[in-house]
Amino acid sequence: MNESSTNTGSAKAIYILLIISTIIGLTGIIGLIMAYVLMSDSAEWLATHYRFQIRTFWIGLLYTMTGVITLGVGVGYFILLFTFVWLIVRCTKGIRQLDNREPVANLESWFFA
Repeated sequence: MNESSTNTGSAKAIYILLIISTIIGLTGIIGLIMAYVLMSDSAEWLATHYRFQIRTFWIGLLYTMTGVITLGVGVGYFILLFTFVWLIVRCTKGIRQLDNREPVANLESWFFA
């Protein structure tokens, strides 16, 4: 295990990029690419964060697309609001676990982790 495999700075930056993506969508794509690249050369506990971030991006995209498609019937606004809150809570929990140097507790969750 090398020094880069235990560096949490990149993982924290990806969480922040995902949060910023609620305003500037391009940052989420940058974070996704970073997570894919960094996942293979990281400690196992840190790799759980990268997998969690990748899942957060794709699930968030699915929720967002569902919200946009259902805007015409009004429920889309609630789905988009849920997605916004969901992403903030999920990333905040991930950052807290990262700061404690813990793996993601519930990696397969589709909700708040």
